[in-house]
Amino acid sequence: MLNNKLYYTSPAKEWHNALPLGNGRLGAMVYGEPLNETISLNEDSLWSGGFRKRENPDARDNIGLMRKLIREGRASEANKLCESAFYGNNDQQRHYQPLGDMHIVSEKTEISDYSHSLSLEYGVDEVKYTAGNVHFERRTFVSYPDDVIITMIRSDVKGSVSFEVSIDGRDDSYDENRAYDGNTLVYTISDGIPCTCVIHIVALGGRVTAHGSRLRADDADTAYIITAAQTAYRTGDHFYKAISQAKRAGRDPGGLYIRHIKDHNDLYSRCRLNIEGEDCDGIPTDKRLENIRNGGTDTGLAVLYFNFSKYLMIAGSRPGTLPLNLQGIWNKDMWPAWGCKYTVNINTEMNYWGAEVQSLSECHMPLFDHIERMREHGRVTARDMYGCGGAVCHHNTDIWGDTAPQDKWLPATLWVMGLAWLCIHIWEHFEYTQDLDFLNDRFDAMVEAAEFFLDYLVENEDGYLVVSPTLSPENTYITSEGEKGHLSEGCTMDTAILYTLFTDVIRAAKILWDEDYPDIIGRIKQTRDKLPPLKVGKHGQICEWMRDYDEAEPGHRHISQLFALYPGDMITPEKTPVLAEAARTTIERRLSHGGGHTGWSRAWIINMWARLYDGARVEENINALLAQSTADSMLDMHPPFQIDGNFGGGAGIAEALFQSTGGVMRFLPALPPSWESGKLSGFMARGGFRVAAFSWQDHKPGRAVIIPLAGNMCRIRSDKPIKVNGEIKEPVNGIVRFETEQGKLIMVDF
Repeated sequence: MLNNKLYYTSPAKEWHNALPLGNGRLGAMVYGEPLNETISLNEDSLWSGGFRKRENPDARDNIGLMRKLIREGRASEANKLCESAFYGNNDQQRHYQPLGDMHIVSEKTEISDYSHSLSLEYGVDEVKYTAGNVHFERRTFVSYPDDVIITMIRSDVKGSVSFEVSIDGRDDSYDENRAYDGNTLVYTISDGIPCTCVIHIVALGGRVTAHGSRLRADDADTAYIITAAQTAYRTGDHFYKAISQAKRAGRDPGGLYIRHIKDHNDLYSRCRLNIEGEDCDGIPTDKRLENIRNGGTDTGLAVLYFNFSKYLMIAGSRPGTLPLNLQGIWNKDMWPAWGCKYTVNINTEMNYWGAEVQSLSECHMPLFDHIERMREHGRVTARDMYGCGGAVCHHNTDIWGDTAPQDKWLPATLWVMGLAWLCIHIWEHFEYTQDLDFLNDRFDAMVEAAEFFLDYLVENEDGYLVVSPTLSPENTYITSEGEKGHLSEGCTMDTAILYTLFTDVIRAAKILWDEDYPDIIGRIKQTRDKLPPLKVGKHGQICEWMRDYDEAEPGHRHISQLFALYPGDMITPEKTPVLAEAARTTIERRLSHGGGHTGWSRAWIINMWARLYDGARVEENINALLAQSTADSMLDMHPPFQIDGNFGGGAGIAEALFQSTGGVMRFLPALPPSWESGKLSGFMARGGFRVAAFSWQDHKPGRAVIIPLAGNMCRIRSDKPIKVNGEIKEPVNGIVRFETEQGKLIMVDF
């Protein structure tokens, strides 16, 4: 099938152009060198150390003074107080670390007929080449069923597979690196979270020998290199568990591939997209990107990007693993950019924007598990720093669910909305799946996140309840006196997040109605009604702060004031046309000042244009994402590499073709002009619906086949009558409504 493979005619020269593999826990980056291969390894729980309590108790005694300084517009004094009383006692959370580099070295000889590819459908990296007169194939994949990394090497001449394997890396920050037995290496780490990595070789028709910290295979017909890794985060016996895993996998090397292919493809094939256009599959991926950078066109590259985002979700986030961090699970640096942590003022959330619509709900689960890890620490942070109930998290968290302020950076650190935003994902998951057991299990987390703000909010001079102190993530305002400020009260993003969270809690309570919560639900309703409205500023934009400040950087990468447009749905062209126009002005103003210069920011902008139903601007920004912020490997570049843009971009492509906000399906809401005809299948919709098939021709929708998974009322936006199972249905206020039966197919003809 078209656009399901990354393809190259030369190896990667840099880490970010290697090709990623993973099973959610184990990650690998394959360079594709034929005779001196490097595969960079990761394990998702290999972090720099244990949990440490970092709450600053001085914050609680100074919260009143901080609010007074902000209310009086004394920005500089508020900044200084933040630096002295509100930063964490230790400003750094733990950070993610690499496992090491595996090297596969063969004898040097002349190479021809080289290719390197990554099958997105099957999750297999393949290197092919001819050395002398022998043709070799090297396949690498990471199995979720068997939980190991496998590299299979074979040739068309019996007894010609010979190579040497070793492992190193981590700036020499490891302990043992030795042969465990004649065909097994052991590599151990005690710095940070202790870890054991094992490399085990099975050679068919040949032999394996150990030489110090290397293994050598000689004269094999086919050889399997099996890599296992375990850390003390998950098991007290990581050493022997890793050895056992590797050796157990080696007993049935042929079965590893079959089980992996089935597992990966079962997930990948659920959701499909095809846009008619020129077949570019035979053109190397880096050449296709170069064409876009030079102003060319390639509609299939957007499909490839969408498919790659699906692939990365399957490879990077599986039940039982940790959630996707800033680089998913792929990181080469001992001290990575921003600690390769979970940055929850947009980046972690963006990682999961496409999971539900792409029918990968189970891949969303690691995020919910991490929310549970955060809750206990979030209660301590709420109590010790602010004297509040509930639970809170600032703009970062780590493997331990640390919720205290991270960094000492005024534009970002003192932001208390992290857990609130994450808990919105709980309701989002329920909207798509209609899983009542899940909602019941996770409802307490939503309530705790909301409960914090019942204590934290303060009344402003206009009688509204606002968050204070707060900030608009990573941005800086200029006061009328010319001072630069960061801290404020009542930022627009706060209002949008809280309105959304409070509404989600109220809806969930109505469905579950747990008798432990009637009083707090009433308080949440009253508080929601006192939140300030969204405001339009002097430039015709959505105001970012309560006061209509100018920004120090009008082209800033964050567009936090438009949370209400996306991922929220408080702003829509139908219901709030004035605010929708102001949102358009906000985006245009950002872009005119150089905005969208990071991959994830450009991805956010794609989703925003989709929500404004502007297909031309969607296409323009997809092309900008591909041309300016995408490595040859198709990985997103902040720069440096940051994976959120891949997921945000994939979500934006879906959003252009199909939306279900407010429980209303919209087909082709923001169709890019060059996407004249195409088809999709397996897209999920809020309310518990699966779009089993949908096609469009010459920019016009054709037939949709919809499967109701819960038997809810179906709503489709249409300005004209449509046929539902052959019966003409008239729209009322632009929406066609009809009853459904669980599991019974619906044929919709537009």
